[in-house]
Amino acid sequence: MKELPNFSSFDDQTRPDCAVIALHGVTREYVGHAGAVRALSDATFSIVAGEWVAITGPSGSGKSTLVNLIGCLDRPTSGQLKIDNVDVASMSATELDRFRADKIGFIFQQFHLIPYLSALENVMLAQYFHSMTDEGEARAALEKVGLGKRAEHLPSELSGGEQQRVCIARALINNPPILLADEPTGNLDAANQEIVAGLLKDLHGQGHTIVMVTHDPEMAGLAQRRIALSHGKVFCHPVGGSPVVTLRR
Repeated sequence: MKELPNFSSFDDQTRPDCAVIALHGVTREYVGHAGAVRALSDATFSIVAGEWVAITGPSGSGKSTLVNLIGCLDRPTSGQLKIDNVDVASMSATELDRFRADKIGFIFQQFHLIPYLSALENVMLAQYFHSMTDEGEARAALEKVGLGKRAEHLPSELSGGEQQRVCIARALINNPPILLADEPTGNLDAANQEIVAGLLKDLHGQGHTIVMVTHDPEMAGLAQRRIALSHGKVFCHPVGGSPVVTLRR
């Protein structure tokens, strides 16, 4: 297998105050019947505030592990992970839950909508976990993704593309600086893929940091940089010849 180029110096070139996500020597191991399995090995890289990064790699390469760590759903076995300059390992479970709600919006391939709640109520549910609800803001979020007239519909009454747009509205409702998108177009047809890609481009243009897991080369090509994984190892390099985004000291 041809080894991908390693741009490990990217972390050294990124101003710490501009790195919204920073990993230094991060390793994640899981203990099973056969012993310890290293899913991610010594990952060191930074993602700059406002950057759009694609995470790629074959099944079993460590993508899910990396997403769970960046999404504060899991903690490193060793190494340091900082989100918005906060070491997530230093927080209690309760503090981490609130931090995640403040900082990260999730867009999932499988939608994860509550089937007996309307589109509006599914968006407001994210507000509820943030200790407040505002129906007007939830309706405005649905309007932003083109679903203002579908607010009262149940997920079963929406197309796959519409359900994904509800997910995007839900991810945006608390105005998080980071959007973590896991295969956001994986279950969509070509027309809806284009709609979702356009929404992500708009959100990036508004200043959101987007971390996107994708197997789709066209979606990966929208990103400014690619983080490729292979057997738990991380390789960072530009996409399509575009320059690596760095902020020099």
